[in-house]
Amino acid sequence: MVMLLEDIVESVELWLKLIRKKPQPYVDPDLDPVLLVPGIAGSILKAVDDKGREERVWVRILSADYKCRTKLWSLFDPSTGKTVSLDPKSNLSVPEDRDGLYAIDILDPDLVIGRDCVYYFHDMIVEMIKWGFQEGKTLFGFGYDFRQSNRCQETLELLAAKMETVFTASGGKKLTIITHSMGGLLVKCFMCLHSDIFEKYVKSWIAIAAPFQGAPGYVTSTFVNGMSFVEGWEQNFFISKWSMHQLLLECPSFYELMACPDFCWENSPLLQIWKQNCDSDGNSNILLESYSPEESISIFTEALSTNTVKYDGVDIPLPFNLEILKWANETRKVLSSAKLPPQVKFYNVYGTNLETPHSVCYGSEGAPVTDLQQLPSLMANYVCVDGDGTVPVESAKVDGLNAEARVGIPGEHRGILCDRHLFRILKHWLDAGDPDPFYNPLNDYVILPTLFEIERHQEKGFQVTSLKEEWEIIGKDQDDQVTGAADRKPLVSSISVSNVGDEKSMREEARATVIVHPRGEGRQHVELNAVSVTANV
Repeated sequence: MVMLLEDIVESVELWLKLIRKKPQPYVDPDLDPVLLVPGIAGSILKAVDDKGREERVWVRILSADYKCRTKLWSLFDPSTGKTVSLDPKSNLSVPEDRDGLYAIDILDPDLVIGRDCVYYFHDMIVEMIKWGFQEGKTLFGFGYDFRQSNRCQETLELLAAKMETVFTASGGKKLTIITHSMGGLLVKCFMCLHSDIFEKYVKSWIAIAAPFQGAPGYVTSTFVNGMSFVEGWEQNFFISKWSMHQLLLECPSFYELMACPDFCWENSPLLQIWKQNCDSDGNSNILLESYSPEESISIFTEALSTNTVKYDGVDIPLPFNLEILKWANETRKVLSSAKLPPQVKFYNVYGTNLETPHSVCYGSEGAPVTDLQQLPSLMANYVCVDGDGTVPVESAKVDGLNAEARVGIPGEHRGILCDRHLFRILKHWLDAGDPDPFYNPLNDYVILPTLFEIERHQEKGFQVTSLKEEWEIIGKDQDDQVTGAADRKPLVSSISVSNVGDEKSMREEARATVIVHPRGEGRQHVELNAVSVTANV
């Protein structure tokens, strides 16, 4: 039954790919090419066996946990810096359909159990095509094996080849790279290690939600407890938290997302544990112990010292991997030394207004931890800061580069890729389509029209026209720091104009009222109501 359902899903996916190929209504030949680069877990992966047969292993719904354990689990090889799949009979590959866009568009159309599709760059791709971008000419994608280090030589060589392909396909135009999340670390490593190629092919780089200084709370809790993508009964159709835990313990890329120990944090991210200790006299006491990012390593090591997995009947130890940590520390040195070529423009977009894990605490004063090996089975409590729910603002903003602009957008880590505010900013930076009259890059606000109604009718020798229009204004509101939006009254303004007229012109009169409703978080709602009356001649 499962295999039959898999065949149905694959058939429907193929059908969807075919029907999506519709004629493009508008293509702008003057646009510079764009390359989209996703973050961790943002690329479709396929396992290819020694006979050339392929099967999707990431992302999938049916048999997802089993395929993760058999095809994605890996062991790190310190001699090469690569993590190698435990299955010796297959290799992982990234599909290149649609010039790389297929692998980063809709990661899995979940047609069987009825959940929302796992979108990645889908909304952005659709939007950019509306602006005149064309797949294979000015719009491309780069998927990769996200388990590997961000300075994995094989990945960097593939990225260099992709840049050359984009450059050639667009007729020798330099490209703009748009990265999301860990994709920003990958491109920053490339820029440092292959600066000549980067400078040759790249015109600008736009980083979105990049963890330039790490994602401390998110990574710490994942190392101890694992990561769950879905909650409740739907976990039965996806990868379990435990299976994902074992995968990430051998992924160099994930270690490279740890909090940068050399960064001067405004408040250092901590691992805290309520511990019960006994002194030499046998008296117990309960203390809240705090560990810095560097000190936390000893806690990870002890907590995961007995962690093992069974693969093909063999028990394999999977402790916290100090060899990968050593590799990741070298990657951080590379990232910290990166320099932006003078001809390349860099832009940084980061998510705001969501509680984002920063420090992690285990146990409580009433239920202290007595053994560190208990930690993987405990629930974590978080101390949160401002961010996108995954990456703190402080980490995303400090890129260490000479940026043309840094813009914060209220939004969730992956959801920001669907944000209309982001699309307006990208359209302006990419110089795509007609100039956007609603965007003001100097003050960084956007005006989003939400309602437009107009009505005309005759009434006793007069022509009456009524107009109603509404907008959402999104920008930085300094007043929010002083007074809450709930305490601020709407601003009301009215204006009226009239033309008395004479024998040769009509008598006219118009009135308009504008109401501005403060919403907080830099948002305002604006209403315009207007009526004009013209005497018939």
